[in-house]
Amino acid sequence: MAVLPKPPQLPGPDLGDKVQHMLAFFTLTTLAGVGWPRLPLLRAVLWLSLVGAGIEVIQAIPSLYRDSDWRDWIADTVAIMAALVPVAVFRRLLERGSAN
Repeated sequence: MAVLPKPPQLPGPDLGDKVQHMLAFFTLTTLAGVGWPRLPLLRAVLWLSLVGAGIEVIQAIPSLYRDSDWRDWIADTVAIMAALVPVAVFRRLLERGSAN
C-alpha cells in the first residue's frame, strides 16, 4: 500500500501518518527478528531502514500523487530501533530455553 497511487483508507481511527509508519515498521522488525532468530540484528536494521528510505523515494514520483517525507523514514527507523528491545528479549529467552 505504501506505493499505491491511491491507497485504501485503513480501518479504525486515524492515528496519523507517522504513527502508521511506526506501527508498520515495528511490526516488520519484530516479525523479522522472531522469524529469523539467527539473522544479525544490525543487518535487519539496515535492510528495513533501506526499505523505508526506498518507499519514500518511490513516493516522490509525481505520477503517484503521494507525499514523500524524509521524516517518515526517520519514524520508520526509530520504530525499527524500538522493536529491537522485544526482539532481543525474545532471543534471550530462546537461548535460555535451548540451553536447558
